Amino acid sequence: MSTSRASPGLLVSDDPAALARDAAGHLLAWASEAPAPVRIALSGGSTPRGTYEELVSVRMINRFPWPKVHWYWGDERFVPPDHPESNYRMVREAMLDRAPIPPANVHPIRTVGISPDESALDYEAELKRAYGSSTLLRDRPLFDVCLLGLGEDGHIASLIPGEPVLLERDHWVAAVGHGRPEVRITLTYPAIDASRHVAFLVSGEPKRAILQQVLAGDRTKPAAQLSPAGDILFIADRAAAGI
Repeated sequence: MSTSRASPGLLVSDDPAALARDAAGHLLAWASEAPAPVRIALSGGSTPRGTYEELVSVRMINRFPWPKVHWYWGDERFVPPDHPESNYRMVREAMLDRAPIPPANVHPIRTVGISPDESALDYEAELKRAYGSSTLLRDRPLFDVCLLGLGEDGHIASLIPGEPVLLERDHWVAAVGHGRPEVRITLTYPAIDASRHVAFLVSGEPKRAILQQVLAGDRTKPAAQLSPAGDILFIADRAAAGI
């Protein structure tokens, strides 16, 4: 796959509530225009939660094409699905339990009765089944949308600075055993790059410095090392954007 990098776009929202509305609006547009099945990779964290809650708001729930959208996770803590730190649990509480989503359209990362390495291989196999091939093609995205947060250290999903996972190019999913208190399962660069739309959701003044560095193309930051098949959009509130 090519390593050329799309020039990112920046959408500045007034505040976190406006960011959630703007991000949900983009998800609605992207999901509506794409042919079924639509595959969306979700991010954990407090900022994306507002977007998920907006999707099931009275304003949006009946407009979103729920039946044709399949939901995946960009990363997951290796904890049970009912654990307070589970990204799956957060999304379930914020959106899945409140939307008319067919159960077969929800694809969490397995974390029970399985080792971290087995979990990564299991999720990679599920992605390959959905994609219909074990080889990613630049002109056929794996994900229609990949939502990402932006860590203050520049990490995305669980692609953590200084960790060997940053160099992984063969596997689509990997276990990350260092760099955080708990083991993580994460999409790797090849899987994230195989996205039609990559959308970063960035909120708060503490994210301002790293957002500026990534937008400036600082390749020492994991977030700036993406080279997606499609476009990159940063949706940031004014506190993060410094505007």
